[in-house]
Amino acid sequence: MSTAIALLPSSLPSVFTARPEARTRMRDFFSSHIRNANTRRAYREAVRQFSEFCAEHGILDLAQVEPVHVAAFVETQLKTQSKPTVKLRLAALRMLFDWMVVGQVIPTNPAHAVRGPKHSQRRGKTPVLQADEARVLIDTIDTTSLPGLRDRALIGLMVYTFARVGAAISMRVDDFFVQGRRGWVRLHEKGGKEHEMPTHHNLDRYLEEYIVAAGIAEDRKGPMFRTTRGRSGELTSNSLLQSDVWRMIRRRALAAGIKTEIGCHTFRATGITAYLKNGGRLEIAQQMAAHESARTTGLYDRRSDEISLDEVERIGI
Repeated sequence: MSTAIALLPSSLPSVFTARPEARTRMRDFFSSHIRNANTRRAYREAVRQFSEFCAEHGILDLAQVEPVHVAAFVETQLKTQSKPTVKLRLAALRMLFDWMVVGQVIPTNPAHAVRGPKHSQRRGKTPVLQADEARVLIDTIDTTSLPGLRDRALIGLMVYTFARVGAAISMRVDDFFVQGRRGWVRLHEKGGKEHEMPTHHNLDRYLEEYIVAAGIAEDRKGPMFRTTRGRSGELTSNSLLQSDVWRMIRRRALAAGIKTEIGCHTFRATGITAYLKNGGRLEIAQQMAAHESARTTGLYDRRSDEISLDEVERIGI
């Protein structure tokens, strides 16, 4: 069984496992109902936190949980966590309790009437690189080595297609293909959506050079971006993990002299901002980023940052 899905009863939070039927329902919720690995991880943490809260207050069975307990948990979380995090954890509890109600483990959802904290966001918090910084980062990667070719292709993919890191590392070799005499990529985005788009000429070159050097062109169903075996630089048959990509990005940024604490999502925001600054349209950026809402795409638009900086510099003291 996949480690992403495996959920042993002994590892489940106690308040949700006091009864066999609750334990089974809990296991099914995380193994079959929640399919996205990142969502599963976030919801698991929410449930763990709530279970610890219940244990501290002598609540050992789901039948004891009342709306006042969920509300108190929310208030406790707000002391140490951001509002978006608390809203997400409350949403996770609501969904899990609904699952328990449908499974006739409990009669009502105690989280249903609990209001979460109000929070609205007009600007994203993801660190963004200027176009010239992104160019420097890519150009300073040593492409005389196979890991260097791989890292340049991976970063280029996230910049030029606005791909989420999860979609990038899920790519197989045959997800890069030729159509109409130009390269295309197929991205497997959240919610099981397949998203195809043509490749920028730079990305086309990065991917082709990496695939040829790696010798993986014939392994069409194998992962595109693979781990290396120790310090040998030799590729394995295993796909990179998100944590591998984060460490690689931090290492490459440090080598390029970039002080901004960037992460995997930085390149999605960097690419969208660069596209819009060069006359791109928000609705097209939304399609390219596979966003459901243009408002979500707007959170990645950092063109106003430069305007704000120019205005600050007017303070002539």
